[in-house]
Amino acid sequence: MRLKLLLGDQLNHEHSWFTRPQDDQIFVMMEVRQETDYVLHHAQKIIAIFAAMRDFARRLRDAGHRVDYLAIDDADNRQSLPANLDYLLAHYGATEFHWQAPDEWRLDRQLADYAAALAIPAWMDDTEHFYTARDEAARIFEGRNSWLMEHFYRRMRGKHGVLISETGKPAGGQWNFDHDNREAWKGLPWEPSDWRGRHDHSALWDTIQASGAKSFGEPNADNFAWPLNHEEALQHLDNFIEQALPHFGRFQDAMSVKAWRLFHSLLSFAMNVKLLSPRTVVERVEAAWRNGTVPVASAEGYIRQILGWREYVRGVYWHRMPGYDKLNAFGHTTPLPWWFWDGKTRMRCVAAAIGQSLEHAHTHHINRLMVIGNFALLAGLSPEELHRWYLGIYIDAFEWVELPNTLGMSQFADGGLLATKPYVSSAAYIDRMSDYCKGCHYDKKARLGERACPYNALYWDFFDRNRNKLADNQRLGMVYQQLRRMDGGALTALRERAADLRARVEEL
Repeated sequence: MRLKLLLGDQLNHEHSWFTRPQDDQIFVMMEVRQETDYVLHHAQKIIAIFAAMRDFARRLRDAGHRVDYLAIDDADNRQSLPANLDYLLAHYGATEFHWQAPDEWRLDRQLADYAAALAIPAWMDDTEHFYTARDEAARIFEGRNSWLMEHFYRRMRGKHGVLISETGKPAGGQWNFDHDNREAWKGLPWEPSDWRGRHDHSALWDTIQASGAKSFGEPNADNFAWPLNHEEALQHLDNFIEQALPHFGRFQDAMSVKAWRLFHSLLSFAMNVKLLSPRTVVERVEAAWRNGTVPVASAEGYIRQILGWREYVRGVYWHRMPGYDKLNAFGHTTPLPWWFWDGKTRMRCVAAAIGQSLEHAHTHHINRLMVIGNFALLAGLSPEELHRWYLGIYIDAFEWVELPNTLGMSQFADGGLLATKPYVSSAAYIDRMSDYCKGCHYDKKARLGERACPYNALYWDFFDRNRNKLADNQRLGMVYQQLRRMDGGALTALRERAADLRARVEEL
């Protein structure tokens, strides 16, 4: 008997494991407290993973496969992978153990160690999901001092023939349309209606709560909006391409209190648990451009996030782990203020971004990077604590994709291994790209005084405090020119204001 383990983010119905049912193999799936408890997760994330797993198991059974599913409240559930595997291997008298390559180093190490100690043969198979192997990015960048995503992205476009003409030229005459995709959203066109189907998972949520698993955020269990199987994810993709993708490029960096989705796809959860193949997404987006329904800037901008950034950060993760999660280039140690857990801050931008996250288990990348992450870096919050918060709150957050985005891109905690400069700003950027500053308690233009926007003093103080680490960065030349021209008294006042803000961060 071959026992084959499927993790909660390995719901790939196209995998070769499922070619045909076989009586001498059984698939095992399990809901375990080990996975609900290693960080505090958003309620919707737990519900979504468990609901998608249950649907996947049902479909495997309907297709004739043998499945043993340990629910969170099953009396036989030992609540950890190794203990459950011990029980199941013995129960079935298994003569072989198979598992698919985990996407998180923590689980990769746990299962490798477990398999190595078994007395029966054990194999790890690929998940058959990603464009790249774990080490492919490292091989591409071998011998290079920096890992520029743009170089990787162009290699992927060429290798896989995506948005490439018959003569080998990039679609639209250029590789990257980022400069065309930075418009603020003024209200038109209005965001499309929410096309996601709804589920009632109240019973599942009651079971999760009864198990003792802790969570935070709004569960929305009786009106659950995330796609939970392949067919729903495909319909979601088609709706996105038809209704939102034509405007995605222009407004992908825009933020608003009036429209939390804007023109984003909300497909990252479906892709990250493998309900949807990145190839399927890329092929359908490219087809929409080729048939003239989507402008090239929108198609390229979206494909860059998947074929470029998604594969790239996975390569960074596997090259830098273990230990990447402990990097802290600036030595920041301030604990996260409590309003990270309830959104109750007078900074309207942060309240909006965290509020969206608590309500929906999602907010788009600019809110994550240039509002929440921006503040955390300027205020000197602990990058390790922030990483655990990001990993828990977002429905699409799995460590392979979240950790490089948080530690590297957002917090520059790796000292520039991933990003070429810290992604921070004063209030001016947030005001330019959003409507957050209107009606805020704080004055977006003021640097000093009780009502001055905290981002302003913190921004200049951050670069002043870190001259020894950042002053030689060519991309920050303008910042340090401005600092050098700043009057001594004005700089002292900014330092004092920033120190006061960092000392009472809980009160902002």
